[in-house]
Amino acid sequence: MAPVEPKLVSERPADYAGDVSAEEAWRVLKEEPKARLVDVRTSAEWTFVGLPDLESLGRDLVCVEWQSLPAMQVNPSFPDAVAGALEGADKAAPVFFLCRSGARSRAAAQAMTQAGFKAAYNVAGGFEGDLDAERHRGRKNGWKASGLPWRQT
Repeated sequence: MAPVEPKLVSERPADYAGDVSAEEAWRVLKEEPKARLVDVRTSAEWTFVGLPDLESLGRDLVCVEWQSLPAMQVNPSFPDAVAGALEGADKAAPVFFLCRSGARSRAAAQAMTQAGFKAAYNVAGGFEGDLDAERHRGRKNGWKASGLPWRQT
C-alpha cells in the first residue's frame, strides 16, 4: 500500500516534497505508520521552548540540529545523522521537518531530498509559528498555536 499523501499548503517545489501545515503533519503521523517527524531546532530550543509530543501516537521524535549555537553554522553531518536516526526507514515514506517557523526545516527537507528521501516535507509555521501583530510567536500558526501535543523539559 502506498504511504498517505499529505495535502500541501502551496504548490510543490522542485527540490523537496513541499510544505504542509502542522495539523496536516499530525494527521499523516496518526494515519501513516511509517511517517516520521524530525525537529531540526537547536538543543537550547528543545530545552527551553518545548518539543512536539508524539507519545499518544506511540512514536519517537527525532531531534537533529540543522544549525548549532552559537554561530548557527549548518551542521555538516546533518544528512548522515538523520539517516542514522531513521535507519531502516522507508525512504518513500513521509518525513516531516520542523523548526521554529519553517525556514531551517525547509533547508533540511531540501538536504534530505538530495540524500535520497523521496517524501521530505517542511512543516510550514514550524513549532512556534510566525510573529503576530504584537511580535510574539506561538499564537498565529505552527505546532503550538494549532493546539497539537507538546511538552517542555
